Amino acid sequence: KFTVTSPYMLARTLLDKHYGSFDSLTLAIADVLAAQVRGLPCECLQVDEANIPGNPADGPLAAESINRLLDAFDGEKAVHLCFGNYGGQTIQKGEWRKLTGFLNALRTDHLVLELAHRPADDLEALKDVDPRIKLGLGVIDVKVNHVETAEEVARRIENIETTLGAGRLGWVHPDCGFWMLKRSVADRKMAALVKGRDLYEGR
Repeated sequence: KFTVTSPYMLARTLLDKHYGSFDSLTLAIADVLAAQVRGLPCECLQVDEANIPGNPADGPLAAESINRLLDAFDGEKAVHLCFGNYGGQTIQKGEWRKLTGFLNALRTDHLVLELAHRPADDLEALKDVDPRIKLGLGVIDVKVNHVETAEEVARRIENIETTLGAGRLGWVHPDCGFWMLKRSVADRKMAALVKGRDLYEGR
């Protein structure tokens, strides 16, 4: 897997002194990144986006820019979205319910979504994601030091499958990266993820 920051997220961090249009800036970045990912020798390309959850009105632009990258790559395509993480704090205010139109516009094979650190009704909203898109959902909370037990992880997986239906869940994973946590905590959370998955599957 090779990961790249989304054009929309990059554009939100820049001071534009050339294009004079946020849309033009975003799509210009998309075209540059598309040229760079074309022909990458990897099985999966993942585009990471942590800004659109707080700006759902920009969904059409963000989707168009991300799709330019996805369309340029021959292989498995993934998009990761979260609500940001700095010092255990959620950076973007928002909810999945307002983003399902954006998610359905993505020409991706699967999504990698934050869920463990989200309100319960966020899972309900994911019922509206197009069935052609496989879901990868977070069952490990990276914003807290609490290390989940295998039983907690198994219950979260069971709740996801019960709510969304059999076959919708393709992967379980942490909400996002472990970079804000101590290595000792991250290691134990990763171990709990595997044990919880195995417990759910009856291994």
